[in-house]
Amino acid sequence: PRRGQTHTHTHITIMAETETLECITEHERILQEIESTDTACVGPTLRSIYDDQPNAHKRFMEKLDARIRNHDREIEKMCNFHHQGFVDAITELLKVRADAEKLMGQVTDTNRRLQEAGREVTAQTEEVIRCRIQQRNMATTVEKLQLCIPVLEMYSKLKEQLESKRYYAISHGDALVSQYRFCQIMAENLPRLREEIKDISMSDLKDFLESIRKHSDKVGETAMRQVGQDLFSAVPQHRTFNSAVAKQASMGHYMKPVYSLSGQTHTHNGLMMDDTGDEEEVLTAHDLVDFSPVYRCLHIYTVLGDRETFENYYRKQRKKQARLVLQPQANMHETVEGYRRYFNQIVGFFVVEDHILHATRGLVTRAFTDELWNMALSKIIAVLRTHSSYCNDPDLVLELKNLIVIFADTLQGYGFPVNRLFDLLFEVRDQYNETLLKKWALVFRWIFELDNYSPIPVETEEEYKLVVSRFPFHDAEVEKQDFPKKLPMSQSVPQIYTQVKEFIYASLKFSESLHRSSTEIDDMLRKSTNLLLTRTLSSCLQNLIKKPHIGLTELVQIIINTTHLEQACRYLEEFITNITNVSPETVHTTRLYGLSTFKDARHAAEGEIYTKLNQKIDEFIQLADYEWGMAESDGRASGYLMDLINFLRSTFQVFTHLPGKVAQTACMSACKHLSTSLMQMLLDTELKQVSMGAIQQFNLDVIQCELFASSEPVPGFQGDTLQLAFIDLRQLLDLFMVWDWSTYLADYGQPTSKYLRVNPATALALLEKMKDTSKKNNIFSQFRKNDRDKQKLIETVVRQLRSLVNGMSS
Repeated sequence: PRRGQTHTHTHITIMAETETLECITEHERILQEIESTDTACVGPTLRSIYDDQPNAHKRFMEKLDARIRNHDREIEKMCNFHHQGFVDAITELLKVRADAEKLMGQVTDTNRRLQEAGREVTAQTEEVIRCRIQQRNMATTVEKLQLCIPVLEMYSKLKEQLESKRYYAISHGDALVSQYRFCQIMAENLPRLREEIKDISMSDLKDFLESIRKHSDKVGETAMRQVGQDLFSAVPQHRTFNSAVAKQASMGHYMKPVYSLSGQTHTHNGLMMDDTGDEEEVLTAHDLVDFSPVYRCLHIYTVLGDRETFENYYRKQRKKQARLVLQPQANMHETVEGYRRYFNQIVGFFVVEDHILHATRGLVTRAFTDELWNMALSKIIAVLRTHSSYCNDPDLVLELKNLIVIFADTLQGYGFPVNRLFDLLFEVRDQYNETLLKKWALVFRWIFELDNYSPIPVETEEEYKLVVSRFPFHDAEVEKQDFPKKLPMSQSVPQIYTQVKEFIYASLKFSESLHRSSTEIDDMLRKSTNLLLTRTLSSCLQNLIKKPHIGLTELVQIIINTTHLEQACRYLEEFITNITNVSPETVHTTRLYGLSTFKDARHAAEGEIYTKLNQKIDEFIQLADYEWGMAESDGRASGYLMDLINFLRSTFQVFTHLPGKVAQTACMSACKHLSTSLMQMLLDTELKQVSMGAIQQFNLDVIQCELFASSEPVPGFQGDTLQLAFIDLRQLLDLFMVWDWSTYLADYGQPTSKYLRVNPATALALLEKMKDTSKKNNIFSQFRKNDRDKQKLIETVVRQLRSLVNGMSS
């Protein structure tokens, strides 16, 4: 067989040589690949054989067989080389088998005994392995938990902060969700938590807004108190009133007020100013208000990306609250507390807004606060104008002014413009002056009602000095007189003078802390004092003069009083100058109009004297009871006329203190009115008949009047000037008494006529009354011829008088 194989191999080799080099190379490559690769990769290699040229696989099979045979020969050679060694090894092995069997028995027994001995060790080993596994797992768990602890701690902290209402912790939620898969549960809860936090924080903000609306007055009160203390205690220019009072006191011109604006210690803004008190701790809005809800809510909405919504909501709500704060109570004008609460709330509102402006970034802007302030300022001014107009108490108006000043200075300190508020103070000043004028009108009326309208009696020098200290009275003649003596003016004069100074002090109070110059303050004082003199005091004097119970004596004293008050006006000028230190020679200095006020009052009093004198004369004349048909006179003047003359004598004695012209004018006016009244009585149309006896009686009364006029009841008349008041009556009565008609008719119209002042119409009227009497007089019945002659004469005179009257009328 081996020879046949060699022949075949030779044949294959010859055939292979005839194959192309390409096929040999390819088959060789495939065989090498089959020998060197894993059996799993043989399939693709064998497939490539079938994909080759037709019948290529047959050639490959031949090549493969050749290769196999080649390997067989090599195996055979190897076996032949090792066969003897194999046989020897088998022989040795057979020899060893008996020992191996014996050894196997021993090993088996040893193994049995080892297994029995190691069974407990195995159990313990398994337990150790299990514990080791547990230990490893625990270490792994601890390691993983160590990695999770920061997340869990953060989540735990988040829950704690949310429970304690520190909602800004929601900003840490994204860090939890972004790193760990087990945080998915947390991630699912976060949106719900965010909405809950937004709702809760918004609820807290609403509570804050409601709380700050209720407590803003406390914030404002604290801010205004601090400004008020600084304003009225630390700044020298705000001590105008106190310094003026001290200055006048040092000059000896300031007395304890007879009347004061209030019986209380002077206060500013309702705060007693005590310089000795301990300084209080300065509190700010942050000390009084917990702003954390605003900060928290702002932070939460910012983190959640909804800041704009929060800003719009906050601003809208604060605008609504601003409108509510600006609404005053209906009775705010009744007490200073009403105004104080109103100002405190407004100040508190804007102090809070200013704090929010500076403590947050963009929640409110300066433009927003300016808009709110401009809206508020217009409302505040309108409210103050309305409510201050209802105020009739100067104390309340003064307190209102102080509140406005503190209010304006407080808000100015926070950067809000307040010029319009200081402009409003000028209107309040006018209102204050009006209330002062009304109040001083009551004071003046009270003084006038309590006055006794008699000279002030002075018993001792101390009393005299007391009066002079209250009123600048200087009269050399009075000073030379011994005590007791009387000062010419009544007690109302020093009281009025003191009250004018008190009014100036009260007006000066308003000028405090207005940041005005001395010139402006001087101008304000002078103008308000002029109003007091020219309007209030003048009106009170005019009303006093017109009162029915004011008699001639009182009117005379009023004239004397106004004369002294007029002389004291220059001292009031000096008084104001000493207060303001503004020279009266300054170009724009307003002068006091007291001179004209007292002159007008004096003229009115003089006119009232003339009127009352005439009224009194009329009262006496109404008592006249003439018997116009009497045959003969009583031989003496009528009683009513003698009473009238006595009254005039006593009245004119009181006039000795009046200026000479006033007394003379009054006396002349009284005599003229008496003469006119007597003439009207004689010519009264209701008087139909007058007898010669009545004429004689009337003549006696006129003689008494002439005697009174010639007795010079008031000194200063020249010659018979006063008697000329009765010249018309005298000539008329002489004409009828003498019955000198021929002379009257002959000289009528001549400047040298004896009866120049007798009017034909007057003579005709009286003559007709006598003619009617002659017709009915029974006395003439015995003397018919005389009666007829006289009657004819009367008729003749009547005709001539009528012709004269007609000639005058034509």
